[in-house]
Amino acid sequence: MTDAYAKAGVNIEAGNAAVSRYREVLPKTRDPRVLEGIGGFGGCFALRGLRDPVLVASTDGVGTKLLVATELARYDTIGRDLVNHCVNDILCLNATPLFFLDYLAVGKLDPAIAAQIVGGVGAACADHDMALLGGETAEMPGLYQPSHFDLAGTIVGGVERDQLIDVTRVAVGDAVIGLPSNGFQTNGYSLVRATLPRSRWDEPLGSGTIGDALLAIHPSYIEAIRAAQAAGVSIHAMAHITGGGLIDNLPRALPAGVAARLYPARWSVPPIMELVVREAALDRDTAFHTFNMGIGFCAIVPGVQTDAALAAMPGALVIGDIEPLGPCAPSVIFS
Repeated sequence: MTDAYAKAGVNIEAGNAAVSRYREVLPKTRDPRVLEGIGGFGGCFALRGLRDPVLVASTDGVGTKLLVATELARYDTIGRDLVNHCVNDILCLNATPLFFLDYLAVGKLDPAIAAQIVGGVGAACADHDMALLGGETAEMPGLYQPSHFDLAGTIVGGVERDQLIDVTRVAVGDAVIGLPSNGFQTNGYSLVRATLPRSRWDEPLGSGTIGDALLAIHPSYIEAIRAAQAAGVSIHAMAHITGGGLIDNLPRALPAGVAARLYPARWSVPPIMELVVREAALDRDTAFHTFNMGIGFCAIVPGVQTDAALAAMPGALVIGDIEPLGPCAPSVIFS
């Protein structure tokens, strides 16, 4: 049976070797919230410390940034991309990460490569005091080319019911605080790769290369947000700026009747993004609808708390303000 499976392209021994490597690279400290020895088909997590808990869940992937990692044979960062992206998504509801599950699907399993990928997932989970509760590694020849793979994950976080974000609190006069991105994060790579071929990735850009800039790790913004909250800032809403850019994502943090007026001259666009926008000949609307254009996360706060928010979040900028929504006007306006 095993020989027949191997002839079909699935290597059970490689799977076992990958699991052994995972044990070597994942954090050794046992999370006391993870219950062991109960069942082998699911992970058990003890929910503690919340009096009226609401669970917040999200699932996402890394997208075609994976092809950049494959071309450059650099696999140690994309697991961090995945976790940080998911952390930012549930942060928009004010949730704190509890546990994570990863899914790695490959055309041909290489235990060493798989260990680098999953090791990045585990390291990012540890950074957020989050349990890597379980995962799945699947070898699927025929569905994926031998060197290709997909990586996705599911995050579950928790928040007190009375601390959930309620976007109806957003009001005229609030300030839009922007936290900078370091590049494309985890979206837009299909257009990026079509614009910048592999032959250019070794070209210098800033202190590194184009390839380095393409693989810059998607930042987690939870530390900055928690610092602002600890300083007494009341955050009315948050938006993670991913696919669709500010044009599509910021409206998800706005109630009816208001608009966000943004001032792009107040912030910088990463050099790698400027390069792609220029060489792809994108107009401003297309660029802002495709990429984050230098803003990775937004927090909407009362105008009177702007200075406190900026002091608590180094690098943050006031990128706009909230105004009444005009007749037939868009909910995001660029000035």
